[in-house]
Amino acid sequence: MAKRILLTSFEIWLSDQQSNSSDDLLLEVLKVDLLPHDLKFLRRLPVDVDLASLQVIQKISELQPDYIICYGMAASRTKLSLEAVASCKESVLHPVVELEKLVTGATAIEISYDCGKFVCEGLYYSVLNYLCQNQLATPCIFVHVPVLNSENLPGILADFLLIINNLALS
Repeated sequence: MAKRILLTSFEIWLSDQQSNSSDDLLLEVLKVDLLPHDLKFLRRLPVDVDLASLQVIQKISELQPDYIICYGMAASRTKLSLEAVASCKESVLHPVVELEKLVTGATAIEISYDCGKFVCEGLYYSVLNYLCQNQLATPCIFVHVPVLNSENLPGILADFLLIINNLALS
């Protein structure tokens, strides 16, 4: 049976941005129709922790996905970054996934311990906290996506699809 995977992305947040690389990557995934998974997309979340968290939590409740992958743009990075922690004040949460297993076979992925202090970390923390508070064993990860271009897109897309497949096998 196909694994149901919820994938989220953000809207642009600066007036000079043409797009958000997290959403650009999901658009590329939509073009790949050979994946044996039931992919569900929640695209272009508002760049607001409370609003984005509410929308994702509502979608989790509605879909009851097997896995959740949230994406955000990290313009200063050059590789996909799997986030190992999310914090809020003194509280730190970790995904219930062995991130090292997800990157097996990848060419340009790093495991990051700095989710940033922007909406990305707020959303990641909110989703992990919701899953924990509701005793849901649904694995959730957050992936930061660098700015995409014609040179890096093929490798990033391949690594991204590898993450999805490895997660579905975990």
